[in-house]
Amino acid sequence: MSQSFELHPTLAADTFEIGDLPLCRVLLMNDARYPWLILVPRQSESTEVWQLSDDQQQQLLRESSLIAEKLASLLEPDKLNIASIGNKVSQLHLHHIARFEGDAVWPEPVWGRGERLAYPAATRDEVIAAFQQQLADDLI
Repeated sequence: MSQSFELHPTLAADTFEIGDLPLCRVLLMNDARYPWLILVPRQSESTEVWQLSDDQQQQLLRESSLIAEKLASLLEPDKLNIASIGNKVSQLHLHHIARFEGDAVWPEPVWGRGERLAYPAATRDEVIAAFQQQLADDLI
């Protein structure tokens, strides 16, 4: 693991920390319109999956699958959107968004659509606690 891991300032400003998995930091996007988790490998210098070692790539896939499974189990979405885009934030990160027919922009992608709706403090704390509980056996 990189000793000098530092979360990109944009990610730090736009998210709340859920906890750490063996490779990745798990973040909650501060947008109450969508249940939206982000995995960030704790490798500050990585911008693309291929830059990770083979073992890290496999671990990223395991952790991404775990997050997808937990989102599906907890929320029963109609679809999970999983993406690594990085055009605005180059630090490697994977978005995991639970989507529901009839959500604010369904079936379109969420990026650049409408105004973000910040979580009220009490709701934010409940959502973070629910995800921490779902991941309790996996967080380090």
